[in-house]
Amino acid sequence: MTTRHTDGVAGTSGDPLDPQPTTEPAARSERVAAPESGHPAPARDEVDQLVACWRQERPDLDVAPLQVLSRVSRLARHLDRARRASFAEHDLEPWEFDVLTTLRRSGEPYELSPGALLRATLVTSGTMTNRIDRLAAARLVRRRPDPEDRRGVLVSLTDLGRERVDAAFADLLRRERELLKSLDGDAQRTLAGLLRTLLIPFDTAGNPT
Repeated sequence: MTTRHTDGVAGTSGDPLDPQPTTEPAARSERVAAPESGHPAPARDEVDQLVACWRQERPDLDVAPLQVLSRVSRLARHLDRARRASFAEHDLEPWEFDVLTTLRRSGEPYELSPGALLRATLVTSGTMTNRIDRLAAARLVRRRPDPEDRRGVLVSLTDLGRERVDAAFADLLRRERELLKSLDGDAQRTLAGLLRTLLIPFDTAGNPT
């Protein structure tokens, strides 16, 4: 069975954007212009190949967005794998990590209302209630009455919850540094700035998605 690209932008199996199998003859990808004489050939990745294929097949289309967004999509999958491996190492599910880190970064006493938690994690009230129940059963969080609202409750990290999330977060950062090891500090800051510019329109109140 041939290997197929599975990039969300470049195409999953069955997607009309799906490029030719990566086992295709080398001549197909060699149609890309060679570098100028005297200069070493730049490193190439899977996105370079799929872009070359689409430029050959659909020269009428501007496929430049794939150069950026296909790489973002592929990096997101690598990050997702790193996150899941880190969480599993510390016996946490991704959603547990999200709730625990929301409490942890809120600062002492690491305590928030269920409403604040659901707004931060973008889930429904019913989902958050279920998650708090499960975290409380695992002794990672506790509930207490809100002294300023007789009908409300506050959710806080337990010592065990703080210990677990701190260890998982440190491990995640180690794995993320490994993902970025090919970029020096200046390159990382430049990339962060470019991605910030790209994301800001999506993070505004008028466009919360």
